[in-house]
This record gives sequence, C-alpha cells and structure tokens, in this order.
Amino acid sequence: MHIEVAVAKVNKYATRESGDTLEMVERPGGGLSFVLADGQGSGAGAKAISHLVARKAVSLLAEGVRDGAAARAAHDFLYALRGGKVSADLTIVSVDMTSQTIVLSRNSGVPVFFGDAGGIRALDEPSQPVGIYQWTKPAIAEIPIAAGTHIVVLTDGVVEGGLRYGHALDVAACLAQSLAHCPASAQSIADEILTNAIRADRGRPADDMSVLVLSVLPEESPDGVRRMTVCFPI
Repeated sequence: MHIEVAVAKVNKYATRESGDTLEMVERPGGGLSFVLADGQGSGAGAKAISHLVARKAVSLLAEGVRDGAAARAAHDFLYALRGGKVSADLTIVSVDMTSQTIVLSRNSGVPVFFGDAGGIRALDEPSQPVGIYQWTKPAIAEIPIAAGTHIVVLTDGVVEGGLRYGHALDVAACLAQSLAHCPASAQSIADEILTNAIRADRGRPADDMSVLVLSVLPEESPDGVRRMTVCFPI
C-alpha cells in the first residue's frame, strides 16, 4: 500500500489572501500529520488567526504530543490570546504508524467524508470551533489504514458552495462520482470537489475553499521514495 495526500484550495472571490491554513509535519514515531485551520472571517485577519492555530498544533505534534491534546492546546492558546472573541475551525488528520490508524481530530461544524468499499459516510459528530468556549475539546475518530480508503477534509466554503443560490454542494455525491473513476487519485478527487464547489458559486467563491484528500492506495510504491509536489500560483 501507499498513501497519497492532495490539497486544492482557492481564496474567496476578490480577496487577496486565504483565511485557510494547511500545514504538514512528520510525527516522531513515524507517519505524518496534516493540520487544516479556517480562521473566522476572511482575508488577512482570518489568515492571522488560522496561522496561529495551525502553527501551535504543528509545533506540538512535532514534539510527540497526541492529536487530541494538540487540538486542545491550540484552543487554549487562541482562547487566552483573544479572550474568547475569535474562532477557528481546526481539523488534524494523522497517519499514525504506531497504531496503524488514521486519526481524525475535528473542531469544526463541517463533517469529514470517508469513502471505502462499503460506501461513503460523513463523520459529523457535533463539534465546536476552537477559541470561543472555554472547555472545548475535539471530536476524535480512528480509522484502520486499509487500501481503498479515502478521507476528505473541507472548510465551510466548500460545503456551502452554491448555498446563496439555493443549492448547497452535495459533497458525498461529488466524492462518489470521483471514486467511480478508476483509478481515482487523491489529487483528482480534491480537484473535482473544488471545481464543483466553485461552479456552484458561479465562479465567484463566497468564502475561502480548501479540500484535503488522503487516499490509501493498494499499489506498492515502486522505489520506496517519498515525494511531494506543490503548485502555488503567484
């Protein structure tokens, strides 16, 4: 097996800077963690918030702190810094080689979508954003690392794509359509979901949009090399 991770993201229409921040860090015990934070609002102010939250979580994960504890610490940091007056959605996705699971820690009202041979499900346990309520904790789920597993993490701009026109994006249907393509890569899934979200907003995203996809594919890596590619428009 090997794991592919892909991201597709776009700013809110007519906004120079995205309020979403994505970070990656290698875990001390092996594996990787991906942190997606969506700051309250949009533009530079939202970016400052999401960057603070993501940076705090990543620094702790890099030191071996468990995902749930890192999420709580990021909340405590933002709550203390801003006095409970600003919020951020925070989702941590970790490939934990010690437990051989994918760990999902979610402080967000946006569900995480999970697809495998059994179909598509939304992990939507009630959860609060970080920074507002004093005793906030993440909703945590663990999924065994198994070939054919696809996990989709989104910010609210994606799931609300088209909402202002009366037809919110059906993410589960988009994921099902992507998985019908053989083979479906993580990047193709991320691109297709984002494209549909932008199209639902008629080409003018009403909010920052970010899609993170983690896929466990059955084929072995032919040479055992880790690779990462970034495309960053300027």
